[in-house]
Order: sequence, then structure tokens, then C-alpha cells
Amino acid sequence: MGLSSTEISYLLETAVVAARLAGQRALEELRFVHTTQKDADELVTQADPICQKIIVDHIKENYPDHGFLGEEGHGGKMFKLAPRGEQGIWWVIDPIDGTNNFANGLLCFSVSIAALQDGQPIVGVVFEPATDSMFTAAAGMEAQMNGSRIQVSRQDLNRFACFGIESYLTAEFAKPYQAIMVKTRFRCLGSTALHLAYVAKGAMVGSVTIRSRLWDIAAGALLVERAGGFVSSPDGKSLFPADPSSYQGDYLPIVAGSLKKKEEILEFFQMK
Repeated sequence: MGLSSTEISYLLETAVVAARLAGQRALEELRFVHTTQKDADELVTQADPICQKIIVDHIKENYPDHGFLGEEGHGGKMFKLAPRGEQGIWWVIDPIDGTNNFANGLLCFSVSIAALQDGQPIVGVVFEPATDSMFTAAAGMEAQMNGSRIQVSRQDLNRFACFGIESYLTAEFAKPYQAIMVKTRFRCLGSTALHLAYVAKGAMVGSVTIRSRLWDIAAGALLVERAGGFVSSPDGKSLFPADPSSYQGDYLPIVAGSLKKKEEILEFFQMK
């Protein structure tokens, strides 16, 4: 069941308000951060479930029949609630992307909210509370930051170009990572969603994340694509459609950048 442009605009408006509410609360929670270890590699703070509830509650006020997939569920598990309506829309949420930064008092974190229909992102919002930067995109609409159009970079991959790389490194991707580090001014912001937002903005020529999950990338992927870029697996395969109902939190390795630089960027990942 397709949605009209007006319906998509309402979805986007709902996501923007939810992201701003959650982001503002996250900044308030920074004054007294309490941290626990969720698993071997991830932390969670008291702010993560609080901000997720703010997002879910606001969306439910407008769309009570929609489904939800979020990072923060009970007992360290994900939060999942299947949609009941005919539209079959899932909201995919990361209330604080960059929790490790947040837990250590670093302001580089974001709120990521996407709406998926038939497995495809149709609305994507990434909000950076510290800079009040609201990145938005929707099906049939251009990507924007604070209401102004953004586009991916046309810059060559060279020593003056910024390329986003996550802090995790595996033996499988050691050579591609090293090649990127040698050729570009690599950056690690600690937030996959922000990396994708900055690729969409043109601040980074590309980004790679090996340990990303669906809630990290759903909104940012749409931002990049609506800004003239691509997001794919390291071997160039499409990540969408995705199925939130069957998703179990598996890692989704991603590479992003300008469509014009896609072949050059993907060449890095043939170095194995």
C-alpha cells in the first residue's frame, strides 16, 4: 500500500519532533550519566531507554498501529513490536547512537529514526543534539540539513578528503582499512549514523562500518541515497529491503559514499 507525498511528509514531521525531544532529553541526562555494560563490546546508560521511550511514545500518539524495532529492550535485548495496520510500517530507532561517547561525556552522538515500508526506508532522520543539526530525508524528497539541501561530496579520495572509519578493526578488513587510512584523512566520530549523515552532507567522501546494526544505518542510508550517494555491503550488494520482523541484531557491514566514487571506494574491499 503506497503512501502519498502528504502522508510521507507527516511521517517525517513526526520523526523530526521525536528526534528533537529525545535529543534534548539526552543532553539533560549528560549531567548525571550512569553506565552499565550491556555485553562484551557495548555500554548502555540510563539515558538510552529513557530517550527511546520518548521517541516511541511520540510516534504512538500519531501512529498507534505502527511497529517498532529499537536497540533498547528488556534484559539487554532489542525492543520489537510488530505493526498492526495495513500499511505495515516499522519504525527503526537508535535513541543514542554513540553511547560510548555519551557515557564518557563526549558530545559526538546522535538520535537515529527511520520508517520502513516493505523493507525500504521511506523516512530517515539523524539529529545531532550538540550542534542542533537535523538531517532529514524521505522517499521522493531531497536530503536536507536544517531545511537546506545537502549533497554528497565530489571530492577525490586523497590526503585532504575525510573518510569515516569505525573504531573496531578485524583481521578480515585490516588491508582495506589500512589502504583507506593511507589515502585519506580518516575520521572516527563514534556514531555510525553521524558518519552517514556527514557523507550525505558532503563533509566526508565515504564511510565504512563493519559492526553496524539495522538501527544504526536505516535512517542514514536513506540520507546518503537521497543526497546522491550509495550505501551497500563491502561487496557492493544492496542492504535493503530489510525485514525488521525477522531481524535478530546481526551485524550489517556497510560502505557509503558518492555514486561517482562507488567503484573506487569498493575497490578497497577487494584487498583481502
